[in-house]
Amino acid sequence: MATMKDVAQLAGVSTATVSRALMNPEKVSATTRKRVEEAVLEAGYSPNSLARNLRRNESKTIVTIVPDICDPYFTAIIRGIEDAAIENGYLVLLGDSGQQQKRESSFVNLVFTKQADGMLLLGAALPFDISKPEQKNLPPLVMACEYAPELELPTVHIDNLTSSFEAVNYLNQIGHKRIAQISGPKEATLCHFRNQGYQQAIRRAGVPMNAAYTVFGDFTFEGGAKAIRKLLSLPEPPSAVFCHCDMMAIGAIQEAKKLGLRVPQDLSVVGFDDIEFSEYCDPPLTTISQPRYEIGRQAMLMMLDLLKGREVGATSRLLETKLVIRNSAAPPIS
Repeated sequence: MATMKDVAQLAGVSTATVSRALMNPEKVSATTRKRVEEAVLEAGYSPNSLARNLRRNESKTIVTIVPDICDPYFTAIIRGIEDAAIENGYLVLLGDSGQQQKRESSFVNLVFTKQADGMLLLGAALPFDISKPEQKNLPPLVMACEYAPELELPTVHIDNLTSSFEAVNYLNQIGHKRIAQISGPKEATLCHFRNQGYQQAIRRAGVPMNAAYTVFGDFTFEGGAKAIRKLLSLPEPPSAVFCHCDMMAIGAIQEAKKLGLRVPQDLSVVGFDDIEFSEYCDPPLTTISQPRYEIGRQAMLMMLDLLKGREVGATSRLLETKLVIRNSAAPPIS
């Protein structure tokens, strides 16, 4: 394996000059830089980028904490993060927290020990306990997907309340009055906002609020199936259901069909997220489409701004959603 000394001999310069040409090319002349670059190619020399980055006190690595790496919602977000990172010479280390504090802590230690330059959080909670005054001493952190203003972190997110209102209002506009919702977990911040949007749309429609029409799930296919069984067993079951995520919506559709209902003739279903499966389920799912790739990309770009020392603060970058109308919702028959 070629060494820096080999490169120096081929270029006719000192090893210090080779080092400067590779690490700080602006400090050597264009002629010298060209001779060094040609010598590097001829010798087949590969500089130790890890050691160089350590000397600069940077690892060129970003840790991304994912609540559930198996959830298809996160795939496009992760791709957006990685594309922006690669374009800027960074690597992304994915950490599947699995909702477990101990597992998250091991990833946090990478940042605090300078083995990673910063951390992207794709969930609403900090992966460590810290008081508000201590937040000023945190390593670079950016939050994506969820919005938790009390944490005062730079965030890329959507307007969950308005998006949910639009979904439920659409069901009302096509004639539904008995509209239920399958919510995510009670403690999930984004579900609080989606629940508010649901309630505002129901009130706007002038329909009395029915507490039995809200059932909680866990963002899984099975969670949606269990929830729809509960809703359809009510004395007056809903004619339409708004689901807080597409996975629960697809689970609800499949379970309703097993129970003998036709979708959308007997039951209309609207989801949230527009994951890839949504367009190809039967029937194709009407849903709120999030710009998931752009959420990831913008979060990474915000992290790079932090690392470059630019003033970011508790910036909230709000991205637009849209209602995608497919075939899972239709006017009620009666």
